[in-house]
Amino acid sequence: MTVQILTANRLGDGAVVYRSQAGEWTARLGESRVLATAEDAARILAEAETPAAALEVVGPYLMPVDNAAGEIRPVEMREFIRAKGPSNRTDLGYQAENNSPSLVG
Repeated sequence: MTVQILTANRLGDGAVVYRSQAGEWTARLGESRVLATAEDAARILAEAETPAAALEVVGPYLMPVDNAAGEIRPVEMREFIRAKGPSNRTDLGYQAENNSPSLVG
C-alpha cells in the first residue's frame, strides 16, 4: 500500500487541511499523520466522514505521499498545488509565507 495522509478543506474558510498526529486538523503538511496500513487509512477516513466531523471539514479523502527521509511530500501535482497555493501567483498562498511552511514543516 502507498503511504497516505488524510486531507480535506476546512469548512469555515476553505483552507486545505491535513489530519495531524494529535487527531486535529492542521494547515501544515509536515504535521500530517502518515497512514501506513489500509486499516489505519480506512479507520481515519471513516472518522473524518462522521456528521460531527462534517461541522469542521468537507470532502475528506486519502492522499498518497512520499515520506522519504521523514519529510512528507505530495506525489501528485494536484496535491502539490493544493499544499503550496495558487500556481499563478507566488505572492499568495503558502509559498508567499516563510518558504512554503506547508511543505517543509
